[in-house]
Amino acid sequence: MWMLQFIPDSFLLLVVNGILITGAVLTFLSFFIINKVLRWFPPLAGWLNVLQIVSIALLLAGVYFKGSYQTEAEWRTKVAEVETKLKSAEEISKKENVKIVTKVVTKTQIVRTRGENIIKYVDREIVKYDTKFLPGGVCEIPKEFIKAHNDAAEAPK
Repeated sequence: MWMLQFIPDSFLLLVVNGILITGAVLTFLSFFIINKVLRWFPPLAGWLNVLQIVSIALLLAGVYFKGSYQTEAEWRTKVAEVETKLKSAEEISKKENVKIVTKVVTKTQIVRTRGENIIKYVDREIVKYDTKFLPGGVCEIPKEFIKAHNDAAEAPK
């Protein structure tokens, strides 16, 4: 069946309709007209049954091919619709991706800036309290410094 994709649709439709119409015409002729004519020619009467069987087979094959062709045409239409929807969804997705990337870049910049600000703030605060040492070389860390450090490390609201 995959080879049928290489045949033009118009030619395929012509063949299918040709088989269907030939089967219908031969069936009508063999059952109603040729049957009466062959009464006058008895030697050819033996071929009447063969002609009737062939005409019915052509008619059935034509109906089957026509149904298969119509089903294939409907599926192709549905595939085309889904492809158009997919293209529009891809365009919307690209736009949304740009928005998401912009938000991520902005948040990354905010985090970097906030981190640099925290480092600067903590360095400034350390200088204020750097001069107070306890015996043994231990530095006294006041509660204000710890609170300032915690406030600086808090996530922005």
